[in-house]
Amino acid sequence: MTGGDVIADVLVRQGVRFLFTLCGGHISPILVSAKAKGIRVVDTRQEATAVFAADAVARLTGVPGVAVVTAGPGVTNTITALKNAQMAESPLVLLGGATATLLRGRGALQDVDQMALVSPHVKRARRVTRLRDLAPALDEAFQLSREGVRGPVFLECPVDVLYPEALVREWYGAKAAKEGRSLGGRALQWYVGRHLGRLFGGVGPQAATPAAPPAPAPDEARVRRAAVLLRRATRPVLLVGSQALASATETAALAEAVRALGVPVYLSGMARGLLGPADPLQMRHRRRSALREADLVVLAGVPCDFRLDYGNDIGRRAVLVSANRSRAEMAKNRRPALAVLGAPDLFLRGLARTGAGLRPEWTAWREELRTRDTARDAEIATLAEESTPDGLNPLRVCRALEETLADDSVIVADGGDFVSTASYILRPRRPLSWLDPGPFGTLGVGAGFALGAKLVRPSADVWIVYGDGALGYSLAEADTFARHALGVVALVGNDGGWTQIAREQVEVLKDDVGTVLAPVDYERAAEGLGARGLRLDDPGRIDVVLRDARDLARSGRPVYVNARIGRTGFRRGSISM
Repeated sequence: MTGGDVIADVLVRQGVRFLFTLCGGHISPILVSAKAKGIRVVDTRQEATAVFAADAVARLTGVPGVAVVTAGPGVTNTITALKNAQMAESPLVLLGGATATLLRGRGALQDVDQMALVSPHVKRARRVTRLRDLAPALDEAFQLSREGVRGPVFLECPVDVLYPEALVREWYGAKAAKEGRSLGGRALQWYVGRHLGRLFGGVGPQAATPAAPPAPAPDEARVRRAAVLLRRATRPVLLVGSQALASATETAALAEAVRALGVPVYLSGMARGLLGPADPLQMRHRRRSALREADLVVLAGVPCDFRLDYGNDIGRRAVLVSANRSRAEMAKNRRPALAVLGAPDLFLRGLARTGAGLRPEWTAWREELRTRDTARDAEIATLAEESTPDGLNPLRVCRALEETLADDSVIVADGGDFVSTASYILRPRRPLSWLDPGPFGTLGVGAGFALGAKLVRPSADVWIVYGDGALGYSLAEADTFARHALGVVALVGNDGGWTQIAREQVEVLKDDVGTVLAPVDYERAAEGLGARGLRLDDPGRIDVVLRDARDLARSGRPVYVNARIGRTGFRRGSISM
């Protein structure tokens, strides 16, 4: 049994259906064995894409996604994607190839200190140096990735642990034989034989797969205390973040709890879509004003980071309740009046069971917020009809996409200004149907996230909303989608620049250096990579082109829509740091 066989068996037992990779000689046994065991091996054009795809699978299913990359550059190319998963608290397992155990530090091909590079960006990094340890270490990686504050785990797998024992013995035997029959040569042969005995010895039957760890339950006394605070409030606001959607199988129960509470709610990150597109409790605009006017703010899996202006968005007189899996995130920048350590979805479900919600005195407050929301939607609709001299109005394009979305759609957000504009307009239709990078603000997630989403939900329409700058990170993955017959639609907001940066840089520093891109014909590039390319520059055909793109993708072919948009002042002054 090879190390590749051992890994494949564990992946099957852990419920892994997809393995994302970019091939390399150090990891070939894993890929071959996984394929033989019925796992779909999906090869990408860049290692970061493989990790982003594993991240998306984890977010949408709750089962840790898995990527495997070769040694050296293969591992180093994953660092940004690993850090993104760590900050987004996404459980995944990264398997990294490595040089042979006896050759480490001796100048072997692609031999670098991977552990030092990876360790700061994962929950744990471990090197396996014996075949017998491979299965327990991999099971442990899956377990750890889901415990407490979820996140990525790295397992380094040297090449001689993965290949067939007979072949490895032949490799080492040939190297030792070159030393001859001198005393030193015989000593080397003895040492190599002893090392191989340790490398392959003691392999027994694999243990049963450990049960998935339960979500950390919040303290019931603190839940009851939160209920008391909620009953006293007259202007409460609830913010639900990605961490509350950690359990992909319990989204219906979470939505039911939020509705039972009856508190005006803002949804962020992966929580977008939790209540569907038009629930009267959900507010979308003027969040900062609502937080400053509220007398009680409940954060469910939302830290007070830059997205809440480090806690300054919340009025100083408001009572703050924070539920979070992380003690550090719960108290970041602003200490809550009541801190509830535990899974925020379990906290909200427990709070709903206390019967603390649906207070009659909240009606006027909800209507006030709803009136503001309606007014902002009307303002956006008016702005969308304005003409822009240098291209299509991006608001109009986004409104057309909103009207095109089917009930079973997944939206992947990868970009700056165009994507942020879309976030004001697009309304995810159901839970777990919006994927954005999270607090790291990483560009380049688009293709990987869409790849994972389309594999997990093959019948769904998967849309990537790209900025033209962000597209540059993963344009070559059009080939990946085409080779694997995955029909996604990439809508590229092409205004020929890094507009989110230029917007502030030009105004403050009076120079656009580094922010200007060429007006590339991205639809032609996509065609060359095996996708279908559509050009969108006629305002009278926006709806037709988007519907055509959706229908073409449903046939299994990826479609890239190059939307030549102009620039507006819609998001002036919106940059966050």
